[in-house]
Amino acid sequence: MKRVLMLGATSNISHYLIPKLMNQDVFLTLFARHGKQRLTNLIPRTNVHVVSGDWNNCSDLYQAIENQDIVFMATGQFIQANRNVVSVMKDCRVRRLIVAGELGSENEIPGTFGQWNQKMMGNNQNLVGAAEVIKRSNLNYTLMRMAWLYHQPGNERYALIPSGQPFRDT
Repeated sequence: MKRVLMLGATSNISHYLIPKLMNQDVFLTLFARHGKQRLTNLIPRTNVHVVSGDWNNCSDLYQAIENQDIVFMATGQFIQANRNVVSVMKDCRVRRLIVAGELGSENEIPGTFGQWNQKMMGNNQNLVGAAEVIKRSNLNYTLMRMAWLYHQPGNERYALIPSGQPFRDT
């Protein structure tokens, strides 16, 4: 049974991912600010452990990351939080990281949509810097550059676009 830590377990992405993972052969550790108060419906599950913590507090991260097989970050937009997670993962010898990153972190969006995205996101230097922390980590990582979410239940369509390739459409 794989041990999966989900950082940001109360996010929109986690809301969709948690039920799918609970039906897999995994033990989930769900980490969020005030997680024990916000995820009370999941506490009774035998394959779930809920943790309240803060990504900016490395002692919280050590307690959550130790003995995990995979760490999933529901957002990858914060430089210092990414540094904290990478550092603690290395110290705990956890090598697999999956990050729900943001579209535009590689300036990969051409055309009208790219112009619109830039206008909506503003200065993306923080996104670029946060992604660089992950890329330079020497961890086994997947950095997803996710487009805008549409909140359409059942819509799980996606396209893989390798790093360095332009984003084609929404």
